Amino acid sequence: MTRRPVTPELTVLHRIPSGSNAVYRCVDADGDQWVYKPTAGERPLMDFPDGTLAAREVAAYLVSDALGWDLVPETVTAHGPGGVGMAQRWVDERDPATGDGPDPVDVHPVESVPDGRAVVLRGEGARGEEVVVAHGTDERLRRIAVFDLVVNNADRKGGHVLVDRLGRSWAIDHGLSFHVDPKLRTVLWGWASQPLDGGDLAGLDRLAGALATDDGLTTELGDLLSSDEIDALATRVDALVTGGRFPTPGPGYPLPWPLF
Repeated sequence: MTRRPVTPELTVLHRIPSGSNAVYRCVDADGDQWVYKPTAGERPLMDFPDGTLAAREVAAYLVSDALGWDLVPETVTAHGPGGVGMAQRWVDERDPATGDGPDPVDVHPVESVPDGRAVVLRGEGARGEEVVVAHGTDERLRRIAVFDLVVNNADRKGGHVLVDRLGRSWAIDHGLSFHVDPKLRTVLWGWASQPLDGGDLAGLDRLAGALATDDGLTTELGDLLSSDEIDALATRVDALVTGGRFPTPGPGYPLPWPLF
C-alpha cells in the first residue's frame, strides 16, 4: 500500500461531540471525508505523554497494514484547521434500521443471547433486569482482538468497532496504545486462553519480520513512537508467537470504562 504522509487540505464540516478530545468530521479537496483529531485538542492524561495520541493512531494503522489484515481505516499525519494531528478515513456505518444483526459488541437479555456470541460480562439493565455484554466471534473481530494484544490497546470499547455498509468491521480509536507497560483493557475477551490460529500467526510473523529491519516500518514508527515503545511492541509480538494463545484476564478483569 502506498502511504500518504500528509492528507490534502481539510475543511471542517462539524465537530463530533462524543469524543473526550477534540474530534472533527472533515472533507478534503477530492470530496473524501475524514475524522480529524488535532494534537492541540488532546486532553492531558496521567499515563500517556502529552501530545502523543494522534501519533499513536497513525502508528496503529501502520501496524495493522504490516499485519496484512486491513483492520484500521487509512490514518495519516495531518495538518488541519486546528494544527498538526491525525486524519482517518471516514467509515460510512450501516443503517441500524436495516436489521442486519446486533452490533459487534452489544447488550442482550440474559435469556436471549444470539447464537455465535461470546458473553464477557453480566450485569443489570436500566430496569434491574439481568443482561449480558457479548460480542461476535467472526474472523475479522478475532483479528481485531489479536491486534489489540499487539498494540497494547488500553481502550477497546464496544463503540470502537464500526460496521460499514458492506457489513465489514473496522477498528478505530487507538490513541491509548503502545504503552511500554501492560495496559490492555478490552471488551473482546471471548477468546481468552484459546490458541491462536494459523492466520493469526502468519500475520504476527509478517509483523515480526517488518520490525526486525532497520528501515521501512521501523523507520516510520520511529517518527511516531519512542524507541522503548517500539522495542516493547516487538517483544509483545514475539511473546504472542512463542505462547501461541490469547491471554487470560488478570486480576480486576481489565475492561475499559465506560464499556461503550
